[in-house]
Parts: sequence; C-alpha cells; structure tokens
Amino acid sequence: MTNIPLSIAAKMDEYPPGCSVSIELNMNTYFDVIRGLVDIFAKQKDAYVFYISATIPSNKVMDLLELFEVDISRIYFVDCIAHIMMGATRTTDRILYVESPTMLETIMLKVEFLTRKYRDKTPIVVLDSVNSLAIHNDLKILSEFLHIFVTSLRGKGAYMIILSLKDQSTPEMAAMLNLVSDEVITVE
Repeated sequence: MTNIPLSIAAKMDEYPPGCSVSIELNMNTYFDVIRGLVDIFAKQKDAYVFYISATIPSNKVMDLLELFEVDISRIYFVDCIAHIMMGATRTTDRILYVESPTMLETIMLKVEFLTRKYRDKTPIVVLDSVNSLAIHNDLKILSEFLHIFVTSLRGKGAYMIILSLKDQSTPEMAAMLNLVSDEVITVE
C-alpha cells in the first residue's frame, strides 16, 4: 500500500464537516484515493459514506473494496451507471439505483433519502466522478446541479468529495469545480 490513502485521510481531516473538496487524480492513484476516503477517513470520522457511482457500477466497486479487505458496512451506493451497463445490478439494501446519469435530480433525492435515513453519523458523499457526469450532461446544467447539491449538503454538515480524472478534465470543468469546492487537491 502506498502512502496516498493515509495522506488523503490526513488531508481530509484538516477540513470541518460541511466542506466541499474536489480531488483531481489519475488512474494510477484512483483506488488509493478511494481507499483513503471510504476506509481510513470514514473510520476516523465514524461516518457513513454515500458513494455516487457514475463511472464504475457499484457492484464492481464493492467487489474491489471487498477484495482489498475494506469494510463496506458503512458504505451506501447511489448507482447511476449500472442500468446503462445492462444488467450490472446487485440486489442489496446498500445500493439505490438511478436509471441514468442524466437524472441529476434523482441522484440528489437518493442522497437526501440516505442522509435522512442514516442521520446518526456524519455523512461523507463521494461523487465518482464529475467527468462521467459531464459526458452525460450539459456542463451548464451539471454546474447548476453541483451548486445546489453542495449547498444542500453543507447545510447537513456533510463532507462532499468530488472526484475528477485530471487527464479528462477541461478548463471549463476545472472552473466549475473551483466554484463549488472549498479546496482542490491534486493527487499524482
């Protein structure tokens, strides 16, 4: 294991609840960042993770986490890509499905449901990834969605973490993330 998971958890620990952080990463650091957030940081904060999967179907993310012996008992998924992958679904109470990544309001409603249902712990909302949502949505609409979503989560004291693949970002996407994020972290 590299030191990336520990450094991500330590960096996130510097921020108070209610903050929004964008993490720019590449495919080589992708899983280390995920592990630092959903395993180390979530345990430190005794928090629930609400993981919005827009890149990889949630069942595949769960399989990877279990393979690396990450405790998934505190992770809940809002999966907006599995239906597009035709049948890549798993029946469990840990996954809420959204039919399409274009259904941004439904994504927000599913996360709202989870924050109300599991209000006994601090929520950490991980959006994986904004690049995938940008493929399916107009950037202006996506920007409006993120602004409303982040503002809503701030009011709940949630940590909002927006993952972005650096090599797939555009200057417009970077500007959008700067507007909705308290901090932008780049992981090499």
